[in-house]
Amino acid sequence: MTAILLLFLLGTVLLVFEVFMPSSVLGILGGAAMLWGCIVAFMHYGARGGGLAVLAGLALLGLALYAELGLLPRTRLGKRFFLHDSIGATSQPPLAEAGTVVGKLCEAATTLAPSGYVLLDGRRYEAFSQSGHVARGTTLKVVAVDNFRLTVTKS
Repeated sequence: MTAILLLFLLGTVLLVFEVFMPSSVLGILGGAAMLWGCIVAFMHYGARGGGLAVLAGLALLGLALYAELGLLPRTRLGKRFFLHDSIGATSQPPLAEAGTVVGKLCEAATTLAPSGYVLLDGRRYEAFSQSGHVARGTTLKVVAVDNFRLTVTKS
């Protein structure tokens, strides 16, 4: 019985310490210790004792997860480990709305061969030219908005 309790205790401690050492090593070792404790319980106490050990292991696992994910983030120490802020910025410019840009004139900011960039109302958009190769500075007309780019043609 002592071996089972020690394996469960070791498994729980390793699972809790996994928060402080960000890798899956301690979690795997903790889960293996708890699993080994269940196996020892089945070997020594049969199906009834093993079943109780499995239930106790699941209860300890649930308690450890609740402590890690429910209680720890609220503590002063836990606030240093968990992210609480998010970044609202984007790495890509916002997409053009089809209703506001279709039919407008734009200027080729780069050579479109057949893809490149255009300037429309002071903003730079990726564009695809239906007219093929277009030189930089050419005036173009927006005919459609594709997934992430404007479809343009010579005006």
